[in-house]
Amino acid sequence: MLIFSFKRTLPLDKKIALTEKIVAVLPRMKCPHRIEPHQIQGLDFIHIYPVVQWLVKRAIETREEMGDQIRAFSVSQFNKHHQTPEDVEFEGRKDKSVGTVNEVKDAYKPQRRYRRADAHRLREEELKVQSTLLEYGRRYGLSRSSKSDKDAEKDAKKKALAAGLSPAGKARSDTMDSEEALAQEEKRIQALMSGMSAMEIQEGKLTASTVGNIVGLQSEEIDKIATEYAGKKSELEMEDKPERVSGAQQHQRLVASLNKQIANQEKKLEEVTTRHQELQDSHNETHTKLQEVEEFSAKIEEEMQKLESIETEENRSVLQRLRSLVAMNENLKKQEQEFRAHCKEEMGRLKQNIAELKDEEGGESEMSDRDKLIAKQYDADKEKLQKIKLLLARKTREIALLQRKIDEVPTRAELSQYQRRFVELYNQVGNTHTETKQFYTLYNTLDDTKLYLEKEVMLLNSIHDNFGQAMASQSAKEQFLKQFEQIVDGVKQNKAKVEKKKQEEKMRRDQLNDTYLDLVEKQRLYFKTVRDFKEECRKNEILLAKVPSGK
Repeated sequence: MLIFSFKRTLPLDKKIALTEKIVAVLPRMKCPHRIEPHQIQGLDFIHIYPVVQWLVKRAIETREEMGDQIRAFSVSQFNKHHQTPEDVEFEGRKDKSVGTVNEVKDAYKPQRRYRRADAHRLREEELKVQSTLLEYGRRYGLSRSSKSDKDAEKDAKKKALAAGLSPAGKARSDTMDSEEALAQEEKRIQALMSGMSAMEIQEGKLTASTVGNIVGLQSEEIDKIATEYAGKKSELEMEDKPERVSGAQQHQRLVASLNKQIANQEKKLEEVTTRHQELQDSHNETHTKLQEVEEFSAKIEEEMQKLESIETEENRSVLQRLRSLVAMNENLKKQEQEFRAHCKEEMGRLKQNIAELKDEEGGESEMSDRDKLIAKQYDADKEKLQKIKLLLARKTREIALLQRKIDEVPTRAELSQYQRRFVELYNQVGNTHTETKQFYTLYNTLDDTKLYLEKEVMLLNSIHDNFGQAMASQSAKEQFLKQFEQIVDGVKQNKAKVEKKKQEEKMRRDQLNDTYLDLVEKQRLYFKTVRDFKEECRKNEILLAKVPSGK
């Protein structure tokens, strides 16, 4: 962020540096309008007004965008270091409330009342859920069925009333169905409860009956596993007897089989590794191409955003024309690529035809007179084209050189601008010179005043020192008075010299003032003459413009 400090009393060089900073920072802010330093310094309001208008709009938009964020940041900073009375009261009650909630949760947490011994025999998910709920003392199926029956009864009554039928018969049948459903549900609950036993676990302790129940749960599976183990053991003992005779041969066959399997697996591993490396290279290449395409796409998007940011009402038609030309250029490039591909295909086909013709002719390598004439004409035209290209390049360089020379010549507006800058610089130098001369004059005047004051102090000290001795006798008194009169005469002479010098400087000032007035009059006459000359030149141009039309 740049901060500019402007004062009306700044010197010219600092004003120019300040305007250059402003012009440099405007493109960084994506300002759609362009302005030059001399336009700001010269108060070119036609070009300054759009920039100021855009800056004001940008400031208002930034304030609207950042308003909520700044407000939220201010609130968060306030909450970090300060608290409202409501926050203090909430913090005071928070610990007590949390403790009460935890106590209530501990007091009313679910407790297991029963345990089912044959839980592994239940296969259906619904039975497992109902059994688990019954273990914790909840009759989920009964309450759910009763609630659903009540809702069904209400829906049946509403439908019967809406249809204009008597609901008495239906109510009796629905009541009987609900009673049967309740009876069935009760029987199922009793069946589930029959396989449960009351909990005897308290504070993590197990009783002997509980341990017996746990062991009895998997007794059948334990017997089954023991039987399978005994069968497997007997089979292994039977298989070990023949192997004792041919153990070495069996070991060799096993080793050979394992080596063969290892070789096959290594071969498969090499193939898979090669395939993986190929796919990895292909993936890396594709990823690199994707990154290049994404970078190019991002660059295009950025350029498009820049182009859209500088779009205004004035240059919209120009930008539209530019877009159409770019689209035409892309279309021409595409057509050129297609044409090149077509030409390559056609050239390949023609080369193939030529090769076939040569083969048919028996491999003749000598060119006919017509082919020689065409080749000679082609070489001549190619050499002529090369000469024309060299001539065009030379002309292009000459045109570029002349263009640079033309650009180096300042225009009338630039000359006027330079003249104004030089006049301002000359005025600044003149003001500085005048201030310096005034400082020198003030210094000389103060130095002379100091010299005269020192002489006066020395004279008064001498009078004061010799006054006592001079008053001692009459002769010394007379001599003292004579010296005093000489001092007074010397002061009068110095005063007369200073007055004379003052008159001479005054006369010189009057002469310089008269000279200055003469020069001002000459300058006025010069400006008047220049203005009259411009007017006459304008009239001359008008007359010259009318002369060809008269003919």
